[in-house]
Amino acid sequence: MINTHQMRDVTILEMDHGAVNALDLELVEAIVSTLGGVEGPVVLTGRGRAFSAGVDLNRIVDDGDEYIEKFLHALSRAFHSVFTYPAPIVAAINGHAIAGGCVIALGCDLRLMSAGTIGLTELPVGVAFPRIALEIVRFALGPLAAKTVLQGEAVGRQEALRLGMVDEIVDASELLEHAIETALKLARTPATLYARTKQDLHAPALNAVANEPEGALQVWTAPETKERLKEFLTTLGRD
Repeated sequence: MINTHQMRDVTILEMDHGAVNALDLELVEAIVSTLGGVEGPVVLTGRGRAFSAGVDLNRIVDDGDEYIEKFLHALSRAFHSVFTYPAPIVAAINGHAIAGGCVIALGCDLRLMSAGTIGLTELPVGVAFPRIALEIVRFALGPLAAKTVLQGEAVGRQEALRLGMVDEIVDASELLEHAIETALKLARTPATLYARTKQDLHAPALNAVANEPEGALQVWTAPETKERLKEFLTTLGRD
């Protein structure tokens, strides 16, 4: 589900789950457990044509409220684990990074992109952001966060660079190597200093999450949400 290997003192974590690395309970739990078991600089990427195309909406529609509750808690933990990883973590965006996949990328320290589109498409689909997701977006995009969230569009590489959603555009053939070099460059800072600085930078976002109630579950389990999702999935060709 997550392929792990070492290259030049960097841990490569490759999401490998279905055609587009859709986020379901099993994958987000694997993200948490895998990040909890590694140390030092990390490059996070995806297998195939997508970094991650976001939440597996079929599971949301089909698997019931108990699954949704477990999944949303695990999804928030996955976002949190990426955002709070103490060492350098670089996203090598090899393809589409949509909705939750975009949030995971934004939770990384730096983002390099070679292909696909990226965007926060939750609102047009009709689902709510977990609070940690919104705080990650606010931290990563600053003044452009509200516009990007409310418009809910997926954009190409050049627009993503303009908006600050990615930091560099890289040829596909060079993406992984350049991401490794970037992670190693960040890792030149002493590990304890890097971790402490990240902690201080992220403190306002994490404090906001801790001090505000989570309202996403009520939206995700509402009957009208499931009806909207069924309609959306129909437009994508789901029987």
